[in-house]
Amino acid sequence: MSLLLEGKTAFVSGGTRGIGAAICEIFAREGADVAFNYHTSDELATEVIAKIEAFGRRALAFKVSITDRLGMKRVTREIAEAWQKIDVLVNNAAVNKPDNFATTTDKSWDWVIDTNVNSLFAVTKPIYKQMIRRRAGKILNITSIGAISSLPTSVHYATSKAAMIGFTKCLSREAANFGITVNAIAAGIFDTDLGNTLPERLLQAHEGWVSLGRLGKPAELAEFAAFMCSDRNSYMNGDIITVDGGVVT
Repeated sequence: MSLLLEGKTAFVSGGTRGIGAAICEIFAREGADVAFNYHTSDELATEVIAKIEAFGRRALAFKVSITDRLGMKRVTREIAEAWQKIDVLVNNAAVNKPDNFATTTDKSWDWVIDTNVNSLFAVTKPIYKQMIRRRAGKILNITSIGAISSLPTSVHYATSKAAMIGFTKCLSREAANFGITVNAIAAGIFDTDLGNTLPERLLQAHEGWVSLGRLGKPAELAEFAAFMCSDRNSYMNGDIITVDGGVVT
């Protein structure tokens, strides 16, 4: 049987850490050429490129913010010129800050909402337009169980991830007219920099919430993401699939 993503090209936002880095590596293992953006660490970007290329796949890395609309248009153009197409988009990059709503500052609220919500427009629109021209594409958004359950996460983060669910569902109907599917994974708490922004007491309590009794590993989500973005997943659209280790709320 062929690899899940053989011959595909993909763009992953936030590709140097946690779930994003795992998605880049596993997509490459499954046959995709992978481009990604990052914000800070050139060293981590070099490591991810090496992992992609170790599978014999092509890699492109862009140091640009996901909220930079002009920058993301340039990134899209450069990927399309280099590889002639963009088959898969994964909106993964996100930020969080452990705030109580009563003490959340204007700056914290704007930072989380701008990064997690406004980036959906900046990243998705130029790539979506490329997909429309080819009448084909897969878009996968990484949202959170915090958007659909009353878990003790920050209000601004939960709000931003709930917005991503609305974005997924509404865009999926429009995109279907062009042969493009849009789905999302509602992730539980994973062993990543973002997951570990939760207070220690909540991370300890997490073992009692989850039937598997542990944090998720980024590769475990990435394995499922590869299937969701493959042609074998042909009849899923506008769906939000939970991957959380069995959270009981």
